[in-house]
Amino acid sequence: MPMSSLLAATDKSVEYLYVQAAHSVTFKDDKLTLHGVSPTTLFFSDRPDRITGHGTTEEMVKAWARGDESFANDPPNATLSILGGDEIQDVVVVISEPVLLGSKLTYTVRVLDGKLPPAHGGTSSLFIDTVARPLKPVSVAGVARRSRHCAIRRN
Repeated sequence: MPMSSLLAATDKSVEYLYVQAAHSVTFKDDKLTLHGVSPTTLFFSDRPDRITGHGTTEEMVKAWARGDESFANDPPNATLSILGGDEIQDVVVVISEPVLLGSKLTYTVRVLDGKLPPAHGGTSSLFIDTVARPLKPVSVAGVARRSRHCAIRRN
């Protein structure tokens, strides 16, 4: 299924989550830039159907504002997970206004939980959550928190 079809889907029984990976990130003012972003954006769903796949990141950016229930009309929450040395830093944000220039993808962001690095961060993944409730237990943010707590307990 093309990425644009997934973003414009009106079927409420399946909620897709998206993942964008990058070599590094920078943050300035209210702009978050993924540097060396993967040319593909992964997507997956959980229940009732487990669906996985990928589409081009360019296609996702182009489809951002399509349809009445688009991400442009209802910006999604996302968890930015930054790997820095032995530590993982998670930040929950609302993302909007994507701009893709080559392998740089920039979003306007509003921080909901955590702190973005002052200027830059290492290898990162952006988990885009269509649930729009960052503290809900089934959201990506909730999963990130549980994962972080599990990682801390394992150490």
